[in-house]
Amino acid sequence: MTSRERIMTIFSGGMPDRCGFWMGNPLWDTWQNYFEYFGVSNQEEVRRNLNDDIRWICADYAYKHPEGKPLFEMTRGDKPIFAYYEDVAEIEDYPDWPNLDYLDFTDTLEELRGAGDVCRISGLWASFFHILAGYFGMENYFMKMYLNPELVDAATRKVCEFFLESNRRFFEVAGNEVDVFFFGNDYGTQLDLLVSPDQWDRFMLPYTKALVDLGHEYGYKVMHHSCGAVHKIIPRYIEMGVDALHPLQAMASNMDAETLARDFKGRIAFVGGIDTQHLLVHGSPEEIKEEVRRVKSLLGPNLVISPSHEALLPNIPAQNVVAMAEAARE
Repeated sequence: MTSRERIMTIFSGGMPDRCGFWMGNPLWDTWQNYFEYFGVSNQEEVRRNLNDDIRWICADYAYKHPEGKPLFEMTRGDKPIFAYYEDVAEIEDYPDWPNLDYLDFTDTLEELRGAGDVCRISGLWASFFHILAGYFGMENYFMKMYLNPELVDAATRKVCEFFLESNRRFFEVAGNEVDVFFFGNDYGTQLDLLVSPDQWDRFMLPYTKALVDLGHEYGYKVMHHSCGAVHKIIPRYIEMGVDALHPLQAMASNMDAETLARDFKGRIAFVGGIDTQHLLVHGSPEEIKEEVRRVKSLLGPNLVISPSHEALLPNIPAQNVVAMAEAARE
């Protein structure tokens, strides 16, 4: 199988030739370490050395404001812009929502076309939960869910309407250059959800489902990202048709491979699960290989071996990533 065929088979619930592998998206300082280790000069050469099956080509960089403003400008100074908003009209009248006319997908499409025969995951990231926490201030955002839910509804609608329409415009021009729509929000802490399941159902589920449905409308598989202990809402992901869950924060409550296999194996594909908090930092290459084999035995074959957080830090030695990749390919 090619990398593309392998990942699409995994995400379809089929029988691949082996589990997949994705090294994630290391930080820039981490890449410098890996360039030195492999004796190469760019990220693609590192990925080829590791036989990485996936390329993440995020479409957020297609937003090109003429004045260089970010996609969502959530603060003025150090103050969240919506911190003292109380009226829905204030949300509706806010003048600086992102403008769809500033989207230019030329560079994103060029990168997708040059990616080769790998699985290409893409789309605008649609991290509306994070964005709303930025607009309101996190504690205030959570309090407003109870004290002024209509205000949260209005702000969520404005943010998500942009992501739905911008991704639709992207998918129209991207066509089959994209294999998987990848988006996410970090809903979990180390121990539990950041909000109650009822609040998640009220404010996050409808737009998460709308985004999932949009990806499927264009024939893509959908991979959803959430760090932390999200065990309680995995049944919601399955019900709405999410094809793959990422990144399986291995040390978070009920996110270990045994529990996930017991409760959800065969109902959703998994991407991640190799601990970045302790094992990949401190473990030996052989210990990492043993853990990869264990996770594969529990969650395979519909599994992509990957770090439990995609943003690998410089404290993770290159030889440990090599060990992870080698065991994934066995």
